[in-house]
Amino acid sequence: MSEVYATRRARLRDRCQAGGSQSALISRPANVRYLAGAASRGSALLLGRTEDLLVCTSPPDERPGIGRPDEFLRVHTLPGAAGDPAVAAADLAAEQGADSLAVEEQHLTVARHRAIRSVAPRLRLADLGGAVEQLRVIKDEEEISSLRIGAEIADQALGELLESILVGRTERHLALELERRLVDHGADGPAFTTSVGTGPNSGRRGHRPTDRRVEEGDFLSVCLGANYRGYRCEIGRTFVIGTSPADWQIELYDLVFAAQRAGREALAPGAAYRDVDRAARQVLESAGHHEGLPALTGHGVGLEIDEDPQLAPAAMGKLDACVPVTVEPGVHLPGRGGVRIDDTLVVRPEADGGPELLTITTKELLAL
Repeated sequence: MSEVYATRRARLRDRCQAGGSQSALISRPANVRYLAGAASRGSALLLGRTEDLLVCTSPPDERPGIGRPDEFLRVHTLPGAAGDPAVAAADLAAEQGADSLAVEEQHLTVARHRAIRSVAPRLRLADLGGAVEQLRVIKDEEEISSLRIGAEIADQALGELLESILVGRTERHLALELERRLVDHGADGPAFTTSVGTGPNSGRRGHRPTDRRVEEGDFLSVCLGANYRGYRCEIGRTFVIGTSPADWQIELYDLVFAAQRAGREALAPGAAYRDVDRAARQVLESAGHHEGLPALTGHGVGLEIDEDPQLAPAAMGKLDACVPVTVEPGVHLPGRGGVRIDDTLVVRPEADGGPELLTITTKELLAL
């Protein structure tokens, strides 16, 4: 892995130098981890003129959720627990003789920016922008392997929940149980706050669980994900509780399923982001669902649960191979509930079998 991290840093260094910066300061945690192998709390990475340094307030402890630092990257630990690693890294860049430093302006607070100016007044600061995020879009096979294992864990946790008695239990209780099962099966933790929606709450994107209890005849929508070795995936499914689905539930479910299938089938290297969104969205809109649709059909996943690319109506850009994304259309009917179906897939060329589905829990409308 050390060669992988060194290659990533070299690619970023080339971009910085092309933009006129001799050094770069990385402070966003996911970006630090991507380039250094670890991101303990508050750490910063300096791509320096003479040496790259991981600057920390304490030595990395190599927990799975934090990662193991690249063994060929020197760790610079600040004395005591005081000090700001990003500010210290800027000072070290100046000591190495740099006259320019690219920084992640969107991640720096005004106070931090002023402190950097104070310790290194002669450094010309430039905005690194989303250079690291752009490098992170295409995943290598080891990253995809971590996502694949995370998806298996999420599938296991969801499958076990579906075998238990659900009627009478609260959304909050079910969400907590799912998160416990994720850890039991080897996840570092949930990839995000688990969403469980019942009855009129079902089908809402990002619904926070409440104390509402599961009732017979409810739609039950669940969205969860596992964080495995820092990589985060996502799955969402909708079920009916305790009885045969009503006609309106079958009709709505079949519609969202068709939209989700259209979005999945549109995933291919070279496909425009907005065309994938359009493929799913037009199925829903043609059935009269124009209001209240999610702002996007899907998004990238990786070290963060919501990464580039964004599969949205106005999104610019085209998919590449080895890009993991979600496809997650949904419809919510106020006062009645709704359906959401969400998978994590990896974009693959047709010659390799097309999109690789990572989350495999059945999408059949089950009555639990």
